[in-house]
Amino acid sequence: MAVNAGIGMAADPRLSIEADVVGSYPNRVLRTLHDPNVTFEEYLHYAKISRADEDRVYGPSSEYAAKKPGVVGRLVPGTQSMLGRFPGLNKETKQDVSIAQSEHGTQLQHFDKETLENPELRRKSLVSPNGETGRHGSGVDTSMISEQEWLSASRAARTATWGAVFYLITTDILGPFSVPWAMTQLGWGPGVSLYTIFGVLAAYSGWQLWKMFLALDSDRYPMKNYGDIAFRIYGNWARYFVNVLQSLQFFLNVGLLILSNGQSISQLSKSHLCFIVCLLVFMIAGFIVGQIRTLAKFGWLANISVWMNIFIIIATMGIVAHSQPNYVASGASYPDLFNTLPNGDPDTDHPAPIMTTAGSAPGLAFTDNVNGLMQAVFSYGGATLFTELMAEMRRPWDFWKGLICADLLIFCCYLFFGCFVYGYQGQYAFNPAYQGIDPYGWQTVGNVFGVITGLIAACLYGNIGIKVLYANIGRDLFNWPVLESRKGKLIFIPFVPIYWALAFVVTVSIPQFSNFSALVGAACILQFTYTFPPILLLGFKAQHDSILPEEKFDPQTGRVERVDNGMKRWVRGLRKDALVNLWDLVYFLGAVVTAILGMYSAIKSMAVNYNSNPNLTGWGCNSPTG
Repeated sequence: MAVNAGIGMAADPRLSIEADVVGSYPNRVLRTLHDPNVTFEEYLHYAKISRADEDRVYGPSSEYAAKKPGVVGRLVPGTQSMLGRFPGLNKETKQDVSIAQSEHGTQLQHFDKETLENPELRRKSLVSPNGETGRHGSGVDTSMISEQEWLSASRAARTATWGAVFYLITTDILGPFSVPWAMTQLGWGPGVSLYTIFGVLAAYSGWQLWKMFLALDSDRYPMKNYGDIAFRIYGNWARYFVNVLQSLQFFLNVGLLILSNGQSISQLSKSHLCFIVCLLVFMIAGFIVGQIRTLAKFGWLANISVWMNIFIIIATMGIVAHSQPNYVASGASYPDLFNTLPNGDPDTDHPAPIMTTAGSAPGLAFTDNVNGLMQAVFSYGGATLFTELMAEMRRPWDFWKGLICADLLIFCCYLFFGCFVYGYQGQYAFNPAYQGIDPYGWQTVGNVFGVITGLIAACLYGNIGIKVLYANIGRDLFNWPVLESRKGKLIFIPFVPIYWALAFVVTVSIPQFSNFSALVGAACILQFTYTFPPILLLGFKAQHDSILPEEKFDPQTGRVERVDNGMKRWVRGLRKDALVNLWDLVYFLGAVVTAILGMYSAIKSMAVNYNSNPNLTGWGCNSPTG
């Protein structure tokens, strides 16, 4: 996951007004999305119907496939109609809405662009003031609306193609600025090998999420986020656990952005500002920008931030090839790389020769190696949003195309950038890399662009984090109003400074970017990318493969007659594909062990640096960049 990643276009789920509402599905007014009484078999039944309908409408033999754009049109957002809801409904979407309005046009006349994107307006268009629907209420007479019309209206909310998914995954994950430092902790061999292995495993986890989504998502019961997969397999407790951890990840991401951009501001001021003030400057900017409740109208700015990141990548490689490393910054954060002056400061004027190693560098502990590995985990941390991306696709079956293309591009970009910078700067590579270049002019360019993209990304993660908390705690537990209501807006206003202030407190207490990012990677990102997918798939297969031929779901009554229940049923399901299930169990346990090692290593390294390096001690004026 890129710390300074920008947000893309093409119905980006991160641009939603409500964090818990990704798509716009009229059928939600007919069914409870998190109803514990809906059986696993019912989810499977309607998912098969939805997949068959998508294949009929958008599949290889469909009329749509005959008119679909070429490769460039699918990969470059804006060249075709794959922009989904951003900036407006495309031609196919309008056709779907017109289909839905064909027979009972007055019944669905409210499902225009604004209503499709606004869950509160959509609810009002279907539900009367006293909560009634149908002929006896003032809302839409749902008895007059056929299933096909609901299907067409629901399809209008799903507009993204696999090309859009490729773009969004790339913009969310692309940000290789930590790879050179990771190589200093791992060396050539382990570094390249582990980045390759974790890249392959990230793709495998994405495939697992894709497989479960196809089997459980439907127009009648749409899935909108990661927690929905957990709910349909393990129940409400799993959904709450996943949503809380997701909220924590977004919160810590905001903290990381405050820290990295505080370092940039410190370098811009040539260390004349107290480091706490540098962090405060960025936090105050977050107070202001964070008041934007929806980022949909700023998609063009987010798109520019992606190209800014690409410019920083290219500029950094060009500079490191023709200049020496930033020894001052390296000495401030990694003083062990230098000889010590009589006053205790690192001798950055007489550095040792630049050196690269085939394996782990001499003098590094196992915890240092693990911290380097956690940068690889952090790098591939895009699985958190995979469910949201699939929920926006007109044909989710095509998700694997965007996933493979994006992972291959990211893998090549990460390794090339990391090896290039490490080859020139060796043990002095800094994290993030653009702060480790020496010419102050180019360093300033990188830092200015980094602050701009960082503020956009921080606004993004802060908004999502607040909205997830609002939806899962405020609305579920305290019955708060919808966010776009007047009361919701009033609640949101003080939420922003409180959220950012708490993130500031965490950041200023642990001003160690590499160790902090390793902790976030181990505690949060690793779970969504490597730990949750295999254990979710095991639960899915235990239920799916235990279904006997005589067990049928009756769509008329909504009931299914099972031969047995409990552990016996789960064991029967897991016996099928036993070897594959055993591999997934080993994969899950390996991810858990890696997470524990990562958290231990990050916390231990934090404690060591806290006691030995005044530049990495909390609540001080010294900057980690010197």
